[in-house]
Amino acid sequence: MVKRKIIWSAQAKLDLKDILHFYFKRNGTKTFSNKLNSSIRKSIKLLEEQADIGHQSDNFNIKNIKEGDFNIFYEIKNGTIVILIIWDNRQNLDNLHIKG
Repeated sequence: MVKRKIIWSAQAKLDLKDILHFYFKRNGTKTFSNKLNSSIRKSIKLLEEQADIGHQSDNFNIKNIKEGDFNIFYEIKNGTIVILIIWDNRQNLDNLHIKG
C-alpha cells in the first residue's frame, strides 16, 4: 500500500486545540483530552495507508471518518491527505462550513 503524507489545515489544528482545551477546562485534568487526542490521531494515521476508508460527503472531493463524537473531514490532493476540519457532531449542522 502507498503511504500518503498528511497535512493539517490551520482550521483543523485550531479545531483540535479548541476541542482538547474544552475538555481540559471542563474536566480539570488532561486525562480525557490526552485519550481523545490519541484516538483522533490514530484515526488520522490510518488514513496514511487507507485514504479511501472515509465516507463521501456532499462535496465530491471531501470525505470524512468518524471517531467517537467527532468527524474528521479531509480531501486527497495529488496523493496528499489534507485534514480540513475536525467537527463535533453534537454541534448545530448549520454551522458546518468546509472549505476544500
